[in-house]
Amino acid sequence: MSQNTFTPAFDFIAAGKQVLAIERAGLAQLGQYINDDFRYACEALFRCAGKVVLMGMGKSGHIGRKVAATFASTGTPAFFVHPGEASHGDLGMVSPQDIVIALSNSGESHEVLTLIPVLKRLRIPLICMTGQLNSTMGKTAEIHLCVNVPEEACPFGLAPTTSTTAALVMGDALAVALLRARGFSAEDFALSHPGGVLGRKLLLRVSDIMHTGHDVPLIAPTASLREALLEITQKNLGMTVICDAKNIIKGIFTDGDLRRIFDMGIDLNRTIISDVMTPGGVRILPDTLAVEALNLMQAYNITSLMVAQSDFLIGVIHMHDMLRAGVI
Repeated sequence: MSQNTFTPAFDFIAAGKQVLAIERAGLAQLGQYINDDFRYACEALFRCAGKVVLMGMGKSGHIGRKVAATFASTGTPAFFVHPGEASHGDLGMVSPQDIVIALSNSGESHEVLTLIPVLKRLRIPLICMTGQLNSTMGKTAEIHLCVNVPEEACPFGLAPTTSTTAALVMGDALAVALLRARGFSAEDFALSHPGGVLGRKLLLRVSDIMHTGHDVPLIAPTASLREALLEITQKNLGMTVICDAKNIIKGIFTDGDLRRIFDMGIDLNRTIISDVMTPGGVRILPDTLAVEALNLMQAYNITSLMVAQSDFLIGVIHMHDMLRAGVI
């Protein structure tokens, strides 16, 4: 075991950059393997009626898990099965409608080779991704994706480094090519990520988080300025909407408007709100994405919007609603 000490002269930065240079060189030549075999693999995966099953041992298994996750989140149903566990029952998770992608840099992974005769018997298509064109896996697969690299970044050529990077990139190439072929959209992506920021931005609608009913600050055009201030205070949204008896919007009055008229010597009890309100007001449709409402607020430098169909008031949405919903 090496000592946990190093000479002050050791250059960690140079060592790190050398790794990047080696791996860049490995990826630079990977393009030659985006060939007819790659196209055949994409076509087979596109037509797959079941799921894509990733397999691999050791570091190849870690890459397989990530590739499966990328497939699943971009419109290609996929999951990972450990080859060792597959030999002890988990192969029952794989159906004849599925396609198996097996990863192994050497192409001689014993655990995967053990499964190949069974996969053949079940007529489950096999795509192998290896670094050796003439390996056993490469020869027995229906489709072989070569990910050969000149050298590993490990100075001993032992730890999988450049080879696993190449396999990961090839997996990304497959997933993104399929994504584009399927016409997979950003909204489709959000449906697979409802708990993430992107999901909230692409799925959450104004109607999901707006205030409605008695929670909406609302007064009649004939109300006094004092009544408007009480409504603003009670509803705590920094504004009130002014509507007629049929809920048709006449205008809006905000705490910012209040600050502007304080120096005018206006009588709170005698002043009618329709005399000091802002006619009309900025509004948005209820089925609009919440992130679009946020953009509109920022464009007008305001903190709330009326939610309406034409001039008919439906609700109100505030900047704080965006914060609580995680849109911001």
